[in-house]
Amino acid sequence: MGMENRVVVITGATGGLGSVTSAAFAAQGAHLALVSTNQQKLDHLIRKLNLSEDRYVTITADLGVKDETDFAAARILAKFGHVDILLHLVGGWSGGKPILEVESAQVEEMLRQHLWTTYNLVQAFLPGMLAQHWGRIIAVSSPFASHPSSNLAPYVIGKAAQEALLLSVAREAKDTGVTANMLLVKNIDTRHERQTNPSPKNVSWTTPEEIFTSLMYLCSEEAGMINGARLPLYGEM
Repeated sequence: MGMENRVVVITGATGGLGSVTSAAFAAQGAHLALVSTNQQKLDHLIRKLNLSEDRYVTITADLGVKDETDFAAARILAKFGHVDILLHLVGGWSGGKPILEVESAQVEEMLRQHLWTTYNLVQAFLPGMLAQHWGRIIAVSSPFASHPSSNLAPYVIGKAAQEALLLSVAREAKDTGVTANMLLVKNIDTRHERQTNPSPKNVSWTTPEEIFTSLMYLCSEEAGMINGARLPLYGEM
């Protein structure tokens, strides 16, 4: 399952999950295109990774804006020539109100963060993956996208739209060597509270390490037959 010389795009690279994932793929020999909205945080991450300049590129971009996504993609392709893996770890949450109190701006923002960023990235990188007959597209989603709880409408709408898009990609890319999958997580346990301070609240939380282990497998040759999956990583039936 080695990642030697694979070109991996990681969005949300400076977040809790993104930084752990970046380190894991770097350790496996991957070439990294790290995307964030904060160059200072990207610089800090690169110092920690200690990669040679030929193995990385950092880019600041708002992926909800098509022109910025296209510019980011052009820089990545200019650096590496192709992309093998897209790990879309950008996300955000909005909720806490019943649907009748939700403002349209909240829904629009969740669609921008989850649907439109994914759409722009797919438009940018899927053609090259199809042309090379190999690629992996993976996003982190939520079980709430298909089983909503009360007062989560903006987030649920955004995630459901993202999932519909990626399931469409999976269907259209069937038998091409390109796969699209999702990992379902309720809460990312960056502080490992499930182990250090277990409670009914955090019993279904997922650590970054558990997530990147699943990411690593889905990106492998051995996982080529997994396509259009919504893999639950929250410890419940």
